Amino acid sequence: MRQNPRVTERLVHLVVDTGWDGLPATATHQARRSLMNFFAVALAGCRDATVETALATLAGFSGGSRATLIGRRERIDALAAAFINAAGANVLDFCDTHTPTAIHPTAPLAPALLALGELTPVSGRDLLLALVLGQEVACRVGLAMSPNHYNKGWHITATCGVFGAAAGCGKLLRLDTERMTWALGIAATQAAGLCECLGTPAKSVSVGNAARNGLWSALLAARHFAGPPEPLTGLQGYYHALGETPDLSRIGEGLGNTWEILKTSYKPYPCGFVIHPALDCVLDWRRSNPSAAVEKVVVTGNPLLALRADRPNIATGREAQVSVQHAVAAALLTGKAGPAEFTDACVQDAQITALRDRIAVARDETLSTIAAMVEIATTDGRVHRLSQQAARGSDLNPMTDRDLEDKLGAAAAQWDPRHDIAPLIDAIWHVEDAERIDALAGLTVPAA
Repeated sequence: MRQNPRVTERLVHLVVDTGWDGLPATATHQARRSLMNFFAVALAGCRDATVETALATLAGFSGGSRATLIGRRERIDALAAAFINAAGANVLDFCDTHTPTAIHPTAPLAPALLALGELTPVSGRDLLLALVLGQEVACRVGLAMSPNHYNKGWHITATCGVFGAAAGCGKLLRLDTERMTWALGIAATQAAGLCECLGTPAKSVSVGNAARNGLWSALLAARHFAGPPEPLTGLQGYYHALGETPDLSRIGEGLGNTWEILKTSYKPYPCGFVIHPALDCVLDWRRSNPSAAVEKVVVTGNPLLALRADRPNIATGREAQVSVQHAVAAALLTGKAGPAEFTDACVQDAQITALRDRIAVARDETLSTIAAMVEIATTDGRVHRLSQQAARGSDLNPMTDRDLEDKLGAAAAQWDPRHDIAPLIDAIWHVEDAERIDALAGLTVPAA
């Protein structure tokens, strides 16, 4: 791949030159929806064992207490807060998804922006602008190499999310084009994350680092810490080092006119999004057939379903989040697919374990990642054929604003039923009116 100095330059100019008036209302509303969903999933995961361990480790090295930890009374330095809040938002696989790439764009981005907003004055309007632009950079970097990058085993949320965090924070710091380029270069040399870690706590390290390192990249660039002039397509740059042959047209096509945040979907279930259309099928079927006994099941989906979620032999709730066999078995036997169905206890349930062994996965390249077909054979000899073309929560079948409010309310009540989350919901819907956002994350913390 030849060096193309225009690739990074075009992304940089988009971020530096775009103001509030350059965004359509649809994009800014979607940014508010993404914030609503972010706070919901971060609250849901804020006391997960993975987060507790990470916090206990980082707290010993933190010399500051300027930044909020979502849902918790402890405070910590901004870089560590970005890490912890990103890890918490992604730990349950409950966060938003950019459908074309499978990037979870807000989890690495919003924590970095919120932490920076506690270090320096940031308005609500600037927060939304940075959120839209940061997602645009992360998703376009990913579009150029999807699906090959993910299929190789790179955790695209982390390897592209660090660019989004750097770009968004750079926008809040008002970096010029030179320093924004440096910020992306510093981010590029820190881009990492392996799909081999999915289903383990190690996954959270790369997502947390994407937020932390993106924020750090922008802070360094603001102090004239230089980077390469073409970090993406340089002769030894990001794409070349990863062994990618990117379709660079996907970075520039419609740039500044179409917005990737509008292709964001939000999850009704805390598991890999490729599993969701199958869950839609079996949950609907179970409601209509409450007493039917299941003999065996075949789930057919996009090849990414088999690649990422064909895992019948699991031992933990974390692994369950990327196991279509477990998700379908638990949904068929309990009629639900909430956080409780992806715990260690549910994984070890004898009936669910037995049914997992009778669920097969098939590939169909004609199906999108948000579609699936399910065949359920019951003990009475019948075969029930089900299909879902657009999973609930996907960009083609989206959750409503009220659905997202309810998701946030349920997450808050999970840890403290007395927690009044209404002020946070109101603040999110009206965030563009806020002169400062430094108190926004604090609304996630229950009163003493």
